[in-house]
Amino acid sequence: MRFPALLLAAAALVPAPLAFAQGVAVNAPAAAGLTFERVFASPSLNGPAPRGVKLSPDGRYLTLLRNRANDRERYDLWGYDRQNGQWRMLVDSEKLSSGRALSEAEKMQRERQRIGDLKGIVTYSWAADGKSVLVPLDGDLLLAGLDGSVRKVEGVGGDALNPRLSPRGGFVSFVRDRRLWVVPVDGGAPRAITPAETSSTVHWGEAEFVAQEEMARLTGAWWSGDDKHVAVERFDEARVGVVTRAAIGATGTKTFDQRYPAAGTPNAEVSLYVVSPDDGVDGQKGPVKVDLGSDPDIYLARVDWAPDGKTLYVQREDRAQTRLDMLKVDPATGKSEVLFTETARAKSWINLTDNYRFLRDGSLIWWSERDGFGHLYRLSGGKWRQLTHGRWMVTSLDGVDEKGGRLFFTATKDDVLAHQVYSLDYNHPGEPKRLTDPAYMNSASMDRAGQTLVVTRSAQNQPAQTYLADGTGRRLAWVEENRVDAGHPYAPFLAAHRAPTFGTIKAQDGSDLHWKMITPVMERGKRYPVFFEHYGGPHVQVVNKGWSGALAQAIVAKGYIYFEIDNRGSANRGVDFESQIWQAMGTVEVADQIAGADYLKSLPFVDASKIATYGWSYGGYMTLKLLEAHPGAFAAGISGAPVTKWELYDTHYTERYMGDPRQVPAAYKASDAIDKSDVIRDPLLLIHGLSDDNVVFENSSALIAKMQNEATPFEMMLYPGHTHRVGGPKVSVHLWNTIFAFLARHGVTPP
Repeated sequence: MRFPALLLAAAALVPAPLAFAQGVAVNAPAAAGLTFERVFASPSLNGPAPRGVKLSPDGRYLTLLRNRANDRERYDLWGYDRQNGQWRMLVDSEKLSSGRALSEAEKMQRERQRIGDLKGIVTYSWAADGKSVLVPLDGDLLLAGLDGSVRKVEGVGGDALNPRLSPRGGFVSFVRDRRLWVVPVDGGAPRAITPAETSSTVHWGEAEFVAQEEMARLTGAWWSGDDKHVAVERFDEARVGVVTRAAIGATGTKTFDQRYPAAGTPNAEVSLYVVSPDDGVDGQKGPVKVDLGSDPDIYLARVDWAPDGKTLYVQREDRAQTRLDMLKVDPATGKSEVLFTETARAKSWINLTDNYRFLRDGSLIWWSERDGFGHLYRLSGGKWRQLTHGRWMVTSLDGVDEKGGRLFFTATKDDVLAHQVYSLDYNHPGEPKRLTDPAYMNSASMDRAGQTLVVTRSAQNQPAQTYLADGTGRRLAWVEENRVDAGHPYAPFLAAHRAPTFGTIKAQDGSDLHWKMITPVMERGKRYPVFFEHYGGPHVQVVNKGWSGALAQAIVAKGYIYFEIDNRGSANRGVDFESQIWQAMGTVEVADQIAGADYLKSLPFVDASKIATYGWSYGGYMTLKLLEAHPGAFAAGISGAPVTKWELYDTHYTERYMGDPRQVPAAYKASDAIDKSDVIRDPLLLIHGLSDDNVVFENSSALIAKMQNEATPFEMMLYPGHTHRVGGPKVSVHLWNTIFAFLARHGVTPP
């Protein structure tokens, strides 16, 4: 249940919006014309939304995936020549598409990445010589040259998964028939470099379900930098329980026997091997097994090669997710030793991260919460040195300039609601230098050499912009300025745009809880209903000062106050704040959201009898817990794709926070949203996609049966063919019209 899965029906709401009018103005123009139909139509009201911004190995070219004005979900590959300042389309996804339908396996992988609704090109990689780009497109692999040429990599086939270009560009690897294959880029037949298996439960070169869904590890194959070796995952899911998932569509039903490791049940058995692209040729040896230790019930968290390719590093996490070992592996023999161990604080857990870098001098830049906040450390010569300090969080390590001895990172140092990019001398660490404008919410990435920043920012008066900057933060060129001028899709609605206000209230333990509010045009003496959106779960921060898109504005245009608050358990506030949900889901988060509702009821312009609560996924679970724990606190609740019983959700996510249900059954029983559903008396709308493979439909069907059998009234809307994401240009309109028709039926309407 990684964050992109969680607010999917309301994905446009996640950052925070413009600021052209302030607070609770009484004389601003009405937001006429902004409808749900326009919010989900093309072109996007957010403006262009580039994805996958990358720099060529020599730094000359910048490439990105750009969506079309007439089809916001279709992406093409574009390139920008930094020498002549010219943009051009490198691969036209419509022109070069084979039209082949995606395999079920690739569809599910896209669901894991939260890109199942996208079309055209969704990923690509640069060749090492900087002259071409590898582009997977509808089952084909294309090599697109900067000279305009495009050729197909032959022999791959439409059912290939996880295509990767080797670091030096000599090979393409991919998964087919549960084996890892390689094919020379300059021509030749593909060849399997992992053994054939008789059991259909054994897979090579893929990431198992929980790795993709919960660990942000989407691959099971890792090339060494010299193209000589590949570390390959092998997993066997024979012991993993089977969920017969019914994908109920508009014209029929398909069933899939999905291996789904529910909390407290066996995980896939995972092992790791080192192979060569020449294995099996001319007497070359076969796979070398890596020693992952004597306990088979572990998670293969991360795998990396040292810059010189001579050492393999493996992060091994225990089942309880309270211990993380960094293994140093000899790839020739598979022998391993523990380089260091990261241990969680009592009544907490390890948060996995990609915020680390192995350097050419043999040292390691590493992110850890060992002092209670996420900070950067350096391990050199067997000794640790803390590089950043304070009651704030480093949220990402963006790049490292090894020649200059500097690292670049994003953090909450200046404002937890407006993340900034900083640089730091890691040889002589002092005060970090801020490189971005504090008026914006920022994120960044860098080229491998740590010379050029790609910064994406947004603000209350500006949808997302992306620009190139040097190591001092100086802007070199716009990648996408996305200025809200007369030609911008949002321009017709600009004058009526409503700005958010921000504030804090206190939790029961004294913690500050940050909230965001957007108010409609209001008349003195009148009280207004509230659309109170929540998420509530870990690893998410919903309140910030960035751009939140047009959906919140469309809700406000209907005459509703829009409100969000980040409760205890949410991200970027430190271990003490986040870990209060340990073995206690559905407790402190509920209390803090109720505190938000109580605050709203204290405001003279809020109609206390018309506060509706809405959430999706964990937020859907929260809606149920709120209605159960505090009948009458809300006028109505909308629960989208909720987890209703945590034993039904997967191991890695659920056990991280709740423990193993076989060991702490009482904690699970208390967190259940089904047992007390009979106390729900407030209007409830339940929504679920009938092909959901993440929060499987059994979560809702169990709740539906319970409430029906106890004559507890509720309403529901089910979406055939839709997964955990219920969305699309028309379906999203239906979804949101359904929600507000439900509110109207129950009198939750503006004055």
